[in-house]
Amino acid sequence: MSPVVKVVEPIGLLDGSTANQVRAQISDCLQDQPDIILLDLKDVTFIDSSGLGSLVSALKMVRSRGAKLFICSIGEQIKILFELTSMDRVFKVYADREQFEKEVL
Repeated sequence: MSPVVKVVEPIGLLDGSTANQVRAQISDCLQDQPDIILLDLKDVTFIDSSGLGSLVSALKMVRSRGAKLFICSIGEQIKILFELTSMDRVFKVYADREQFEKEVL
């Protein structure tokens, strides 16, 4: 049986003003008790420290509910940010949804 996956797709900036919205979307998804939350960042153009903090907070929330959080489709600038802050070691990041589906589902 394949795992239940919920996808969250934020758009634009992931900063102090939008971070809570993304956390709320993830929290809403957790109501359905999925096995996996996939955070698809293909339409996110910028993440600041508040955004990174919200991702870590979301990861803790997801894990506390017994689910997993994966990220896919990050742009080059966000990839560099993840590497500089070692977030690439905290999160499992896939190049795109196709790679995620191939390796996880």
